[in-house]
Amino acid sequence: MKIQPYIDKLNSSKEFKKFQTKNPKAYFSAGFFVIDLETKKNIHQLDYYIPKTKKIATFMLDSNNVELKESEGSSNLVPGKISQKINLDLDVLKGLVQDEMKNHTVTSKLQKIIAILQILDGKLIWNLNCLTTDMGVIKVHIDDESHSILKFEKFSLFDIVKKLK
Repeated sequence: MKIQPYIDKLNSSKEFKKFQTKNPKAYFSAGFFVIDLETKKNIHQLDYYIPKTKKIATFMLDSNNVELKESEGSSNLVPGKISQKINLDLDVLKGLVQDEMKNHTVTSKLQKIIAILQILDGKLIWNLNCLTTDMGVIKVHIDDESHSILKFEKFSLFDIVKKLK
């Protein structure tokens, strides 16, 4: 799955053109994608930060029409602007995670990948949270430019439940 067709769909939509007219200083700040490897019901969203209101506008791209949802409250955090070309495609993420899982001798299978594309420390990073068949969570950060794994953590959902008690 390439990202560019989703960006093209957004850019050509009436909803986005109307949004741009109202918010000319808004910029692409994040991508949110859910890759469901079992049901194949994927989610594709692109987020734009509106400096004037300090809100995030989320464009959902999975139906025939582009849907816009604006965040309720404003945020004091100013997200980075994604202006460079995105190098990694969504379908490549699974293979990169699986290779790293083998390097860490993780034998469970991936069920779902929740991927957030964002600027962290001046770099375009894929922040992944992957759910596995053994109720595990794998957190991975991938540098978009070099395709290198910056962070790899595995833990169990049961560990999170214990901490919440």
